[in-house]
Parts: sequence; structure tokens; C-alpha cells
Amino acid sequence: MAAAVDLELKKAFTELQAKVIDTQQKVKLADLQIEQLNRTKKHAHLTDTEIKNLPDETPMYEGVGRIRRKCIWREV
Repeated sequence: MAAAVDLELKKAFTELQAKVIDTQQKVKLADLQIEQLNRTKKHAHLTDTEIKNLPDETPMYEGVGRIRRKCIWREV
């Protein structure tokens, strides 16, 4: 009987270890995604700040499908 209990505990422990490893991997993946999104957010903010500092009549290009059309930055 003791051997059966030990076997059950060992099986339960192994399953718990697998769940822990799986959860740790998911947390690492989520952290990497958060870091990437924060970098993207910072890049977008810096780009927006730089564009807002341009004069009103600065020519820019806007993506329309596979082409770019020239426009004034206030129109973009």
C-alpha cells in the first residue's frame, strides 16, 4: 500500500512539475511580448513627437495600397 501511495505522489508531483514548467514558459513569452509592445509604443510616440515638430507645409508621403502619395503632413 505504501508503494502505491508513493507512486501516486510521484505521478502527481511529475504532473505538477510539468504544469510549472509550462506556466513559466507562458510567463516568459508574455514578458517578451510586453517588452516588444512597449518598444513599439515608445517608437510610435517618438515618431509622433518628431512629426508634430515639423512645419505645417512639410511634404510627406502616405501609403495607399502599394503606392505612396505625396501630401502635406497635416493631411496624414
